[in-house]
Amino acid sequence: MVDKLFRTTLFWATLVFVLTESALVFIIVKFRGKPGDPEPKQVHGNTMVEVIWTAIPALVLAMIAVPTVRTIFRTYEIPTGADVLQVEVIGHQWWWEFRYPQLGLTTANELHVPVGRTVALKMITQDVLHSFWIPQLAGKRDVFPNRSTTLWFKAEEAGDYPGQCAEFCGIQHGRMAFQVIAQTTDEFAGYVSRMEATGAVSPAAPAAPPADSTAAKPAAAAPALTTTTLAATAPAAPDTAAGAQLFMMKGCIGCHSLNATKPMGIGPNLAGIGQRLYIAAGWLKNTDANLANWIQHPQTVKHGVLMPDLGVTPAEAQSLVVYLRQH
Repeated sequence: MVDKLFRTTLFWATLVFVLTESALVFIIVKFRGKPGDPEPKQVHGNTMVEVIWTAIPALVLAMIAVPTVRTIFRTYEIPTGADVLQVEVIGHQWWWEFRYPQLGLTTANELHVPVGRTVALKMITQDVLHSFWIPQLAGKRDVFPNRSTTLWFKAEEAGDYPGQCAEFCGIQHGRMAFQVIAQTTDEFAGYVSRMEATGAVSPAAPAAPPADSTAAKPAAAAPALTTTTLAATAPAAPDTAAGAQLFMMKGCIGCHSLNATKPMGIGPNLAGIGQRLYIAAGWLKNTDANLANWIQHPQTVKHGVLMPDLGVTPAEAQSLVVYLRQH
């Protein structure tokens, strides 16, 4: 719809340009001044000509305005039906949270969608004004606190489509990106199955951080967390076991969940973090080196984020990387 509107506007703009420039060139050539020409007769306006050159632009603007307004209203319609994939989008400084209410899943910064299926987004922000923009798939829509807005699209081809916050929202606005991953029906079903599997663990009591820990603690307004066991029942490799312990002892569990079926914590849900294309909200490619550096120095990599520097050593960072790669 947006492409059709653009082509319509471009057609009328081109037509106006060609006619106007043709008339201009014709007048310049035909009525150019010649040696010996008498002084031109002075006139004080022509009502008919003025009406014509006012009416023609008004008609052109109407031809553009009518389809524009119609398209705007159509983009604000909320698709319905059993086949429509509903997604709740929550903007944070500076990352995106995606919830699938029909599937009971939550993720962050990567929106997986099936090809050929309409995706309806209901969007809100938990802090300041943001703007959700997927240039290759849809227009952009401002996202407000305490008020939801909607946007919908349908990916026609599989692929990775970059998105970006398009409204200045603070120091790291330029690094508030995300990815839309359009997959075939089977690939999307596999993704859903993997995310559902992250919830197949039994509850366990939370581990208390050391007295001198500088670990991040949940904000006072955050909901109470229900922690889950972080290691599989089978014996874990030493690095994985060390990473699981560090995840608890450093306070990571206080802000992040590794369970996609429970949207808890004040930070991004990390279920599936090992397979994501980027980390730090689209700022860094998801390599071991980048992930370790991000764990150690989040305030250096992306100053101003809520994630504090926790005094993680290089060895501890590597253990956490190995552990997170399993999720």
